[in-house]
Amino acid sequence: MAELLTTPLTVVHIIACMFLILVVLLQPGKSGGLGAFTGAAATQVFGGRGAGNILTKITWVTGTVFFATSISLAYLSTTEDAALAEHSAQQSDSAPAKPKAEPKKKPASSGPHPSAPAK
Repeated sequence: MAELLTTPLTVVHIIACMFLILVVLLQPGKSGGLGAFTGAAATQVFGGRGAGNILTKITWVTGTVFFATSISLAYLSTTEDAALAEHSAQQSDSAPAKPKAEPKKKPASSGPHPSAPAK
């Protein structure tokens, strides 16, 4: 079930992220935001005072969607990890124990290893 929700939530999260970046850059600030880049177009479209109100509301809504999808994706990723841990624990309990192979022993050398042969 979690796999079905992860992909659409990820898509909504990415779209909200990009839109939030755009809306924040459009807001007028001390330096004018993206409106300084485009000239006075933002002021003409929204009016003198209307730009702050509508952009503020859009920012709050988009920010809420962004945080909701962030929390949802974080929760879904932890539940998938827990399910994977339970699944691997069940497999290890049902699988027969394999004997561990003994590590190969290196033959004892007499003294330090010789350096590269002289030419």
